[in-house]
Amino acid sequence: MLALDVGSKRIGVAGSDALGLTAQAIETLQRARLEDDLAHLAHLAASRGAEAFVLGLPRNMDGSEGFQAEDTRAFAQALQEKAGLPVLFVDERLTTRAAHNVLIEGNVRRKDRKKVVDKLAAVLILESYLQGL
Repeated sequence: MLALDVGSKRIGVAGSDALGLTAQAIETLQRARLEDDLAHLAHLAASRGAEAFVLGLPRNMDGSEGFQAEDTRAFAQALQEKAGLPVLFVDERLTTRAAHNVLIEGNVRRKDRKKVVDKLAAVLILESYLQGL
């Protein structure tokens, strides 16, 4: 299982262990061309034996979906077609904020937080999914 925190500039990637019990940060992918991003993620999923993708679905605080959710759904459709794997969604409201808070509490410098916040958000998305099983 691979979890993604899809943003316009970066994609945080996390993966589960073989038993699907824990989530580990894998990487932060700097966005390039859509086709390049999809090819990289499809290759990563194949090399790790992933059976599905879990994407954080950004929702407004009232639970409605805005333009970011539309972009994420479009990305998910393209990813599913490229990788041939199912794509599942998890509500990601406040996930990035929670990731920032964890890093601040861990005394990670602001400059360094930017490098890891997206993959930490992906870990939180995957943990949320795994807890819901």
